[in-house]
Amino acid sequence: MKAALHPGRLLARRYRLLDQIGAGGMSVIWRARDEVLDRLVALKVLAPSLAADARFRGMVREEARAAAQLVHPHLTSVHDYGETVDPDGSITSFVVMELLDGEELELRLTEGPLPWAEAVQVGAQVADALAAAHRLGIVHRDITPANVMMTGTGVKVLDFGIATRIGAPDEDEDGETFGTPAYVAPERLDGAPAQPSTDVYSLGVLLYEALTGRVPYPADTWEQLSAALADGPPPTLAELPELPPPVARICLRSLARDPAERPTARQVATVLRGHLLPPDPPAATIRVPTQVLPPQPVDLPPTAEGKTSEGAGLEGATADPGWSRRRLALLLVLAVGVALAGVALLPEQRPTPRTQPSVGPTTTSPSDPPVPPSSEPTTPSPTTPSTGSTPTSRPESLVEAASRVDGLITAGLSAGEIRDDVGLDLRNELRNLTAAVSSGRDELAPPVARLRKKVAVRLGEGGISPGYASQLDAAIADLGAARV
Repeated sequence: MKAALHPGRLLARRYRLLDQIGAGGMSVIWRARDEVLDRLVALKVLAPSLAADARFRGMVREEARAAAQLVHPHLTSVHDYGETVDPDGSITSFVVMELLDGEELELRLTEGPLPWAEAVQVGAQVADALAAAHRLGIVHRDITPANVMMTGTGVKVLDFGIATRIGAPDEDEDGETFGTPAYVAPERLDGAPAQPSTDVYSLGVLLYEALTGRVPYPADTWEQLSAALADGPPPTLAELPELPPPVARICLRSLARDPAERPTARQVATVLRGHLLPPDPPAATIRVPTQVLPPQPVDLPPTAEGKTSEGAGLEGATADPGWSRRRLALLLVLAVGVALAGVALLPEQRPTPRTQPSVGPTTTSPSDPPVPPSSEPTTPSPTTPSTGSTPTSRPESLVEAASRVDGLITAGLSAGEIRDDVGLDLRNELRNLTAAVSSGRDELAPPVARLRKKVAVRLGEGGISPGYASQLDAAIADLGAARV
């Protein structure tokens, strides 16, 4: 009898199942712990009803192979593929992926369309992910809101379960079309080979739905899709007058019936990124000049000779102790006023800003040269701690500091200053660090020291440029001072 999947079961003597977090037509998703590397992961396990079919196991294996080649900030990282044989001889196959914390775009769209600026940002990040896949000759074939996860660091494209190589037949062994009908390009209904332009069409549908709350050609079956494409009116975005015209044009071009008329995923990303709203500028500090009021006349008490104490000198002041106290207070007020006036007239001096490593752009076009860091500092030493940036009165939280390190890794990958395998290795080490420290299994200092040493080792191997290695070392040093 086949052993059922349940919390606590150990797969491949390594992955301990914790709880089921999702399910699809072909698989179930489990949260699990990698007991070798001591980290939380997501396991995509082939559904029991399909596990006996070698063809479906092969699809899961091919998904892992395809996705493992892709290292990109907007693509889900794949760590491993495994198979385990149960006592009855049946096989359970699974893919080990990074565990994401976020919300599916499909669920978000049940509340209605996104604000156009947010929809453009989502579209740009999905387009960047597709461009990375297309450069490696991989076509996703199932870009839908259900396969886009919105996380705190941007979107992640999920599920390469039906991905294939460019030019491969676009049908299964029975001649059926893969995918979700409303998002499938028209040429796929005719069995045309898989091409990047088919992904661009799906991207156009996704962007259109994010902007309007509906798909351009509603369909739940292939017959309904054929009828909608034949009889439906061409899509329009005229209902969104606030949408920048270039964004509307690139979206509608992506939905062109002729694949040759569609832009590439890279072109879509470039146009959309060019219309992202800039972040809000930091609030400016306004200095209000100090206004020194002129001294006010004071009624002085008369002395014994009938003169005012102003002309009486020390004798008058001595004769009236109350006046001595008032005179002293007046002198103090005048002294403070002169001091404030001097401060107000001094040139404005700004505080020295806290130095932070620049994370650069999150994406880059292959046609654009990488932007190197502003300087090439000396090689960081794994044994000499770096002071990092000047500490503030309230240090960053562990999550904030780790996000800053992860953003720097992303920038280095995009600029070509960090090798893909090195970026994946550093990210895995960073996730292990945050998981171990957050759960109280480890102190902060030892894993921080290990991560800094790894940066130094990778620098020596040539996997990181000296400039990015120095910035990473400073950011990791800041991580060591984070609030846990």
